[in-house]
Amino acid sequence: QVQLVESGGGSVQAGGSLRLACTASGGSFGSYVMAWFRQAPGKEREFVATIREIFGESYYADSVKGRFKISRDNVKKTAYLQMNSLKPEDTGVYFCAANMGVFAVREIDYKYWGQGTQVTVSS
Repeated sequence: QVQLVESGGGSVQAGGSLRLACTASGGSFGSYVMAWFRQAPGKEREFVATIREIFGESYYADSVKGRFKISRDNVKKTAYLQMNSLKPEDTGVYFCAANMGVFAVREIDYKYWGQGTQVTVSS
């Protein structure tokens, strides 16, 4: 079983950047597909990005493609989400998630979740 803790959220003006981190404990980090989801106020949680276990194949939601980059460091047991050119519509709570073996975009495919970190982008 793996525990996930997000960090790096905060407030930034539109056009700015933030880097989120998701640090894992327990389990074998290199065995997990990692993903980021987000939930805006009053909306359902949505997929942002995912990355495979070892070779770094990644996939992004259309809304963040070209602006966000997901990466991972299996030695540090940490996944990252570099967010550039932030927009007010990127505001929300960002969650990292993990599953074993499923390169997926659906919430239901992810077994382990962090508590989330708030990102606020002002115009």
